[in-house]
Amino acid sequence: MANTISEHEKNKSPAIASFDPADPQWYLNRELTWLEFNKRVLHEAEDPRTSLLERVKFLAIVSSNLDEFFMKRIGGLKQQVGAGIRELSVDGRSPQQQIDECYAMVRDIEAKKQSLFIHISELLEQQGINIVSYRQLSAEQRRQMREHYIRNIFPLVTPQAIDPAHPFPFISNLSLNLLAGVYETKPQQMTLVRIKVPISFGVRRFIQVGDEQLYIDLADLIANNLDLLFPGMNIAFSDNFRVTRNAITEKNEEQADDLLQMIESELRERRFASVVRLEVAATMNKLQSGMLAAELGLNERQDVFVVGQLLAMSDLFQIASIARPDLLDPPHHPCDHPKLAGATNIFHAIREQGVILLQHPYESFVTTVERFVKEASRDVNVQAIKMTLYRTSSDTKIIQYLIDAALNGKQVAVVVELKARFDESANIKWAHRMEQAGIHVTYGVVGLKTHSKVIYVVRQDYNGLRRYAHIGTGNYHAGTARMYTDLGILICDSHIGEELTELFNFLTTGLVPKRNYRNLLTAPKVLKASLLEKIEREIGKHGIDKPGLIQFKMNALEDADITAALYRASQAGVKIDLIIRDTCRLRPGIPGISDNVRVISIVGRFLEHSRIFYFFNGGEEEYFIGSADCMKRNLESRVEVVTPVQKTELQACLREILDAQLSNQRSVWDMQSDGRYIQRHPKSQADGIGAQERLITLANNRIKRAESGKKQKKVKRPKSVNRNTC
Repeated sequence: MANTISEHEKNKSPAIASFDPADPQWYLNRELTWLEFNKRVLHEAEDPRTSLLERVKFLAIVSSNLDEFFMKRIGGLKQQVGAGIRELSVDGRSPQQQIDECYAMVRDIEAKKQSLFIHISELLEQQGINIVSYRQLSAEQRRQMREHYIRNIFPLVTPQAIDPAHPFPFISNLSLNLLAGVYETKPQQMTLVRIKVPISFGVRRFIQVGDEQLYIDLADLIANNLDLLFPGMNIAFSDNFRVTRNAITEKNEEQADDLLQMIESELRERRFASVVRLEVAATMNKLQSGMLAAELGLNERQDVFVVGQLLAMSDLFQIASIARPDLLDPPHHPCDHPKLAGATNIFHAIREQGVILLQHPYESFVTTVERFVKEASRDVNVQAIKMTLYRTSSDTKIIQYLIDAALNGKQVAVVVELKARFDESANIKWAHRMEQAGIHVTYGVVGLKTHSKVIYVVRQDYNGLRRYAHIGTGNYHAGTARMYTDLGILICDSHIGEELTELFNFLTTGLVPKRNYRNLLTAPKVLKASLLEKIEREIGKHGIDKPGLIQFKMNALEDADITAALYRASQAGVKIDLIIRDTCRLRPGIPGISDNVRVISIVGRFLEHSRIFYFFNGGEEEYFIGSADCMKRNLESRVEVVTPVQKTELQACLREILDAQLSNQRSVWDMQSDGRYIQRHPKSQADGIGAQERLITLANNRIKRAESGKKQKKVKRPKSVNRNTC
């Protein structure tokens, strides 16, 4: 990566090292470090220790990530270039420089991806799973596939000519297409035709041949049966291509009369947004790819990506889902939470404990968070439910429980974030459905995204109104709750409850009178200033007898002010451990600057998504969890909620997570000062167990101990101290 530290800088002694927070050399580029993360994900597809179909899944994940990268990040950079913006990023790059460097790295990733696909396809073949070309099929198999095509696909296919009478057709975002050349008798009178491959819910990319695990590409099937579309015509060629469109079409919501209508308009415009990338098959000649680039308004040398093997590898999720347990990770079944298993009333259990820590996906989302909303919707003593909704899924039952609550006469208010990227359409649908049920739906505060994860319940208890809440790090999404690592608390605390009342009053009105948050760290007003203050406090309390320690676990460290503060803390001698999934601006290990900083990244079967903030604080340790990463957008232009975790036994659980990940040898990458990452390698069989696998075991052990303790109580054994801290 560029911006590497010079040998002179590396050899500076700590005593003479100087740090200017405005100097670009101390900051890595956001886009390039995110692409480095995808290299680590791609390594999981390369690693022979990864189960074979999981390797296919990682190929699909990287492909999907790159699609989103072009839609969001490259799209935004291209808009900056088009607007003539010359302002440099904090790492000293212009928008065009960032595009150029990103493209170079993307091409490297794509080349690796294509070679890995060949290798993995050979391994799949050894296991009886074959992805073959149409021409590799037997004559009988080709006949069967042609009949299948005629019956099930051919009616969906619409060829579009490209000639003076037919203008260049609209090419939809991320669609797979064929460009064919056809002529009747004279090749020089050839007509170009675009054919969209009709991949949809009912038609999948890879078509199974017969009863065996033999698959052909739908695009290949269409290409080899073009005579049905063009009877009596000659087919000169047919090649695949694909376009990616800019997803950045945001309007000024402060000038919008109706936010919902504005977002719906943005979604319509996104379909027709400018193209930012053209992918073409390696078989396509330069004349045809140049024509496509010109028609799409792209720079042929820069924006055209030649793909050697398979376009749209995100479709490999289909292959990764083949029912071959022997080629997949062992199935993971989240366990129940030991404090809630067997409890007949979740509110009684929360009130008795005061606060309960949830660890997903190790502990079940269904029997904790969904249960919390389900019981709230039916409990006659519950008066009101309030919730923030950033992303959810069709298989999450929370929406139905909220509707049930409204129908049961409870006051229900939901703050729906309409601008959750790529979930806008789904959130509009949920908003309409909830409004029809009588739920009070609002869309947050103008100019801010509501990214916080909060459910707030007001219940008439035996001694008056009490406030219960869930505060988490992850979305209320049943699908990602099984694949992402997240944390949450279920809490009954009067002080936290009062502050959540203030939060929802702000979210539903947008009015900003002075709001006194003494426990919660909320963005955009409190969180960033609090983190900076706590970093400075750690510097002030650092000493030989009580050395300072800061540990952050999060998805990204992008904010320059937080990064600069961590540099200052390192220079003061404070030890800093950063568990950062993807983007990280800070360079660890620079003598005299960041030699007290360690940055690691964990890539495993689950996507690391939880956020933990820890400060040693002179021995009066502080732990926080919440929805925010240390990114400028999270800290300054989003509504985020970070909550303290003060109960000693729950702090021990968070310590267990941090220690497990920091000491892990199986799936950890150590960041170098130039932005590269080096993977750790286990030195023994015991070291070969990843942190996520260890946390699965710990969760299962907790529920086993709880069940064992219940059995002992039934036989009336003497009471013993319960050492199940989590």
